[in-house]
Amino acid sequence: MTNQELSKKILELVGGQSNIISAFNCMTRLRINIKDKSQVKLDALKAVDGVLGVVEDDTLQVVLGPGKAKKVCDLFVKDAGVTSAASSDWKENKESIKSSQGQSKVKEALRTIADIFIPMLPAIIAAGLFNGFASLIGQMAPAQIAAKEGFIFILQTVFSLIGGGFLSYFAIYTGINAAKKFGATPALGGMLGAMSIMPQINTISTALGLFNAEVPLESILTTGKGGIIGVIFGVWILSKVENSIRKRVPDVLDLIVTPFVSLIIVAVIFVLIIMPITGYLSDWLVGALSLLINSTNPVVSVISGFVLSALFLPMVLLGLHHGLIPIYAIQLEQMGGVSLFPVLAMAGAGQVGAAIAIYMKAKKCGNIRLKKVIAGALPAGFLGVGEPLIYGVTLPMGKPFITAGIGAGFGGAFVMIMKVVATSWGPSGLVAIPLMKTGAMMMYFLIGLVISYVAGFIITALFIKEKDVENA
Repeated sequence: MTNQELSKKILELVGGQSNIISAFNCMTRLRINIKDKSQVKLDALKAVDGVLGVVEDDTLQVVLGPGKAKKVCDLFVKDAGVTSAASSDWKENKESIKSSQGQSKVKEALRTIADIFIPMLPAIIAAGLFNGFASLIGQMAPAQIAAKEGFIFILQTVFSLIGGGFLSYFAIYTGINAAKKFGATPALGGMLGAMSIMPQINTISTALGLFNAEVPLESILTTGKGGIIGVIFGVWILSKVENSIRKRVPDVLDLIVTPFVSLIIVAVIFVLIIMPITGYLSDWLVGALSLLINSTNPVVSVISGFVLSALFLPMVLLGLHHGLIPIYAIQLEQMGGVSLFPVLAMAGAGQVGAAIAIYMKAKKCGNIRLKKVIAGALPAGFLGVGEPLIYGVTLPMGKPFITAGIGAGFGGAFVMIMKVVATSWGPSGLVAIPLMKTGAMMMYFLIGLVISYVAGFIITALFIKEKDVENA
């Protein structure tokens, strides 16, 4: 089935044009905002050739696989006659959220976080890779870098430039996307994000007696305090203030008065209230994580690494993983690296090991369909995109999803005890190796993946019977 045929078939089974609000894609899924979920023919949709799985959340998520999701989404929005949710009007996003039946406030908040960060994922990954390669070059050729001349120095500088061009101004991009989500003017959201990293924050803090010159990071108010959590809250307030003012200002004065007055009001609230409060929350969160991640007790490291890795994919199924994105960003801002991501990245590797074990049993018992699904999904799994294996293989079978998580726990325990830190976050497989901060950490991360592959394979091979595979 071609991508065009697949797009039209999906549209037909989700209720046609009249039942679509908007659609967008992430790395592996077509996400559709549905008006009436009762019109969706779920069983038929799951059976379509090319559909690896379907997830019901506040959006209907059709798992298609890496690369294919974007191509089908581009065709789907045209066939459906709608806009991409990433660029759709905020009122449409609000309508889609309200249309979700039984949606909890927690899941709604996590979905909002996802909508802010998913569009930035390609840049996050690219920036992390460039910073990772820049760090690796610096470790392999320290003399050339110190001399500040020659091709190696220029190459390392260019990589740092590209990576820093995004991650150094992450708060600004977050502000822009948050404004799109909440219905504020994107440029004003970007301005609020920029304010949080401007040096004038320290000047204001010093004047108010809130700055700790001896330990700046312990200041009540300092540049970057509150990080992206503060920016998201600030932009949410901006959206309320801006829309309220716009209703009261004559159209002829709107362009001048609304942004000026909105920023005056919100800037004061943001700098003096939101940044200190969210900064305190961020510091507490990092401190709590440090007790686990930086523990000198190897037993604590092993247990925490095992549990975090083993439970990560269930968190993904519940939609709770979106809440980890701000934690990654906070770690990156305050610690210069992300230590949680390498541990959680082991979860996908456990799925790979489990899938290989199932493939061998499927080959033995003659389940050609399952062999074909696994063979098509394994390359993506090795590259860190686990949805095809999860929704096409382990989750439908049940027990392999559990054995894969247990296998992943062993790799997570190893990575935790070796204190591996990443320069960013992204896909969780082999392509994530350059994201690790040092050459040694890259090696430890690879060893962790191999441990997860092997453990996932062994545990699945021991507990999954041929009869389970034959009937899958």
